[in-house]
Amino acid sequence: MTTPSRHAGILPYQDIKRLIAGRVIGASPTIEDRQIQPASLDLRLGRKAYRLISSFLPELSAISSRLNVLDFYQSDLVMYEMDLIDGAILEKGHVYLVPLLENLELPKALRARANPKSTTGRLDVFTRVVTDLNAGFDEIRAGYHGPLFLEVVPRSFTIKVRTGQSLNQIRFVRGEATVSDQALHKLHQKTPLLYHNGPSKKVVGSRDFRAERGLFLRIDLIGEDRTDSCIIGYRAKKNSHVIDLAKVGHYAAADFWEPLYRHRHDSLLLEPEEFYILASKERIRVPAGYAAEMVAYEAACGELRTHYAGFFDPGFGYGSEGEIKGTQVVLEVRPHDVPFLIHDGQTFFKVVYDKMMEIPIQLYGSVLGSSYQRQALTLSKHFKA
Repeated sequence: MTTPSRHAGILPYQDIKRLIAGRVIGASPTIEDRQIQPASLDLRLGRKAYRLISSFLPELSAISSRLNVLDFYQSDLVMYEMDLIDGAILEKGHVYLVPLLENLELPKALRARANPKSTTGRLDVFTRVVTDLNAGFDEIRAGYHGPLFLEVVPRSFTIKVRTGQSLNQIRFVRGEATVSDQALHKLHQKTPLLYHNGPSKKVVGSRDFRAERGLFLRIDLIGEDRTDSCIIGYRAKKNSHVIDLAKVGHYAAADFWEPLYRHRHDSLLLEPEEFYILASKERIRVPAGYAAEMVAYEAACGELRTHYAGFFDPGFGYGSEGEIKGTQVVLEVRPHDVPFLIHDGQTFFKVVYDKMMEIPIQLYGSVLGSSYQRQALTLSKHFKA
């Protein structure tokens, strides 16, 4: 399975390996194969974490200059530092900054952007990459040479983390990679991108295929079996124990989550600052020559945030030969300020597709240990199935 190399797009698995070999991406200790994904690289937590007084952007100074303070009592930013080598507790509601093990020496034609991993988003752990002399989060300018830092804010649960664990990932982009709306329509006719959820898994017809600077998707508040006992979402409990990110399939969901059942009006009232896990009404596919990213769609300014993690790798909901008829998208939702009523089938978010420079030699769900290839409404991998 090959395709001609493009002049612009997302760098695939094999090119990320070349960047590592050429020391464009540096790290100590050496980057592990498990970190390299079809269209992204998992970044690892470093040896220390700094408990901050607040979030900040280092537009005017290098980050290290704000951290290297002999007496943190005199600092306007840092409260104290913590050792992550043997594990440390990050309390919910607090802001932490972690120097990552990786660093970059990007060429002038290559930029990068970061996003939380799916598991991170589903635990309501808010993360953003911070770089020196930058006025924004998660966007790393072309030609950047320097260290990477991760801002970590656990929102619903207190977590335990260790050096070497990955909470976020990075993509490398050359030129203009975004697929236009017209090209999305043509691609969907040739290789379907959207299917209806349900037993039939029918292809979404052209009338319901809506694209405007991305592909619109809707929220599912009915569930696949359409009964009143069907779980259509989860809400995080306010008080619970620590979640150790090293423990997979360990925790009982009922200790951390309240299940939400189908309402007679097929609606759901979202309470301010509560955290919800919901799912899409459509099933999406990402063909091998493309990558995708979820972006928030706001009906008006700022009522709710509809995701925290947004990368979809080539092969997601598609498989190696297109044998999978899409995968539901799991949404991390947090309303702000006022209660917000949503209805089944309501437009809720968008997915933007990008071209790959080449088809990756490894696809999502192949031999990479991908966790969510055939997911429905799924909590993070730390909870018992």
